Amino acid sequence: MKFTESTPNLFTNDLDRSVVFYRDVLGFTVVTTVPDARPFVFALLQRDEVTVYVNDMANAAQEMHDKPGMTSVVVGRSGVTLFVHVEGIDALWDTVRSQAPVVMPLKDQWYGMTEFSVADPDGYIVTFAERK
Repeated sequence: MKFTESTPNLFTNDLDRSVVFYRDVLGFTVVTTVPDARPFVFALLQRDEVTVYVNDMANAAQEMHDKPGMTSVVVGRSGVTLFVHVEGIDALWDTVRSQAPVVMPLKDQWYGMTEFSVADPDGYIVTFAERK
């Protein structure tokens, strides 16, 4: 058995707002939406080799027939963070820092990475890192 890929699947209370953030601020492309026209309940976004799924929370709860634990999911505050390896972190920092709430400014870490973190509109923390 072999694992081949992992994709964050984020729940949101405002799918359009999340899509705008990942597309317009972080530079992702909308690859797929469900349905094809608004109102969307799902979006697959991609930038280079990184994919993110964004799901409408109300629809997901309904689809899962409100399984135990589903209604207790607190969007953006679940401790889930995205850690994205990048090339060219300085240019990305210059682009993103004025468009998103900065959680951690650009800094060189003791473990050999240069990183910064921002919060998406739902409060998920997105950390970008480049090995130096």
